Amino acid sequence: VKPMTPRCTVPKAVPVGKTASLHCHENEGYPKSTYSWYRNSEPLSPDTKSNTKFQNSSYTLNPTTGTLVFHAVHKGDTGRYSCIATNDAGFAKCEEQEMEV
Repeated sequence: VKPMTPRCTVPKAVPVGKTASLHCHENEGYPKSTYSWYRNSEPLSPDTKSNTKFQNSSYTLNPTTGTLVFHAVHKGDTGRYSCIATNDAGFAKCEEQEMEV
């Protein structure tokens, strides 16, 4: 079963240095969906250590739960965030939401 449009929760504004939690979830898809996050239409790597572009970002991305947590946000984390839920039957994307730091 193709995933439904996921419900995305993105904080509107977060002070520099604070923690920000972004959530993405849908429960119609079968098998269970995996989640990927995008900032300004660019995919966020689940592994920040191996990707030089994200080495100074301090976030953890859980593709199973759809949770993206920034441990200490900085100005560079400002942007439009969206999430895609994917399974064998297809994918669905939530609306982009702005997060300001």
